[in-house]
Amino acid sequence: MSDDGRMSSAETIKLFEQYVIPNYGRFPVSLVRGEGSYVWDAEGNRYLDLFPGWGCNLLGHCPAPVVEAVRKQLGRLIHVPNTWCTEAQALWAKALSERSFGGQAFFCNSGTEANEAAIKLARLHTPKQRYKIITFEGSFHGRTLGSTAATAQPKYHEGLGPLMAGFVYAPFGDLEATAELIDDETAAIMVEPIQGEGGVRIPPDDFLPGLRRLADENDLLLIFDEVQTGCGRTGEWFAYQALDVTPDVMTLAKAICGGLAGAAMLTTAEIAQSLRPGMHAATFGGNPIAAVAGIAAVEMIENENLLDSARRLSQIFRSRFEQLQQECELILEVRIRGLMIGIELSVDCADVVKECMDRRLLVNCTQGTVIRLLPAMTLTQQQANAGCDILAEVLKGQTGGNSRV
Repeated sequence: MSDDGRMSSAETIKLFEQYVIPNYGRFPVSLVRGEGSYVWDAEGNRYLDLFPGWGCNLLGHCPAPVVEAVRKQLGRLIHVPNTWCTEAQALWAKALSERSFGGQAFFCNSGTEANEAAIKLARLHTPKQRYKIITFEGSFHGRTLGSTAATAQPKYHEGLGPLMAGFVYAPFGDLEATAELIDDETAAIMVEPIQGEGGVRIPPDDFLPGLRRLADENDLLLIFDEVQTGCGRTGEWFAYQALDVTPDVMTLAKAICGGLAGAAMLTTAEIAQSLRPGMHAATFGGNPIAAVAGIAAVEMIENENLLDSARRLSQIFRSRFEQLQQECELILEVRIRGLMIGIELSVDCADVVKECMDRRLLVNCTQGTVIRLLPAMTLTQQQANAGCDILAEVLKGQTGGNSRV
C-alpha cells in the first residue's frame, strides 16, 4: 500500500486472483490513471498507449468534454427506463442520424448487443422462411451466442455448440463465393468494412459495392458492423462513407461514447418499423449518462477537427511503417486505413507486445502474428513518432539486428 492509500499492482493482482473469474489474460500491471494517450500504473510508471481501451478510447483517456458532460449529467438524472423519453437520447439519435445515412437508432450497451439487434431485425424484416445471414471468415461480431455464431472463427466456437442456426460463412473479399451462398432462405449479409479482430483486413475495392449489388438483386438487408471502424476511426465518420455503398443497417459501439459503455444500431425509418415494441430491448440502452457522453464525443470530434487529425496521423504511421517494412525482415505487410493499423509479422508477436510494454509502449497482438494499433485521434505527432521509434527498435531487435538487404 502506497503512502496515499493506493494498492500496488501486486496487491491488486492478488485480489483479482482471489475474487475475479480469470476469463481474461491480464498483464501484470494495475492501471490507475489516464490522460490523452498516456496511462499510469500504480507504481507511477507512464505508458504511451497506442491501443487505448481496445479501441474504445478514440478520443484518448478521459477526454475533457466527455468528462464534463458526464459530471453535469450525474447530478441531474442517471437512469430512467426506456418507457420514458429523455432529451439527451433524442439529441444523440439526431446527431448520429445526421452524420450517417439518416434514419433511426436503437441504443444498447455493447457491440455484441448492437449486432444481436441487427440479427433480430434481419429476421423480423424479411419473410418468415428467410432466416439465414451470410457472414465472413475472419469476422468478429461479439461474444453473446447469436453474435458468436455470426463470428466465422472456429476458435470462438469451441465448447459452445450447438451454435445458433442460420449463419453461413464466405471467404472475406470473395464476391463469387458469397453469391453462391444466397438462396431462398437468406435474409441478410453482415460484414465488417474492415476486419479488426481478424487482423485489420481491408477488402478489395469492389467487394463492399458488390455486396450492395447482391443485396439489392436478392432483396436482402446489408448490415455493416462498424463497431470498430465507426465514429471517426478511419478518418470518416463511418467507414462506408469512403465507399460507393450505403448499408441498410449499421452497428456502432466502442468509441461511440468517448470511452463509456454505449452502442447503437442504425437503420432506415422504413426498416426500423419491423423492430416492434416487445421484440427487443436494452435496459440501460441510451441512458442519460451514455447519451450525453455520445453527444459530447460527436461535438469534440467536430470542434477539434479530429477527422482531419486522424487523416494526418494516418499518413505519419503509413510513412513510418512502410519505411520500416523495407528495413525489417520480420514485417510481411502493413495495412492501414485511418487510425486502424495492422503490421503482419512472420513470427508470433506476443514477445513484441511484451517488450514494447517493458519500454512503456502499449500495443496489441491479434491473430497471433499481427501487431494492431488503434491510436487516439488526439495523439500528437510527437507521440506518434515516439511510438513508432520504440516499435521499430523492438522489431529490429527481434531479428538480432538483421535488416533487409
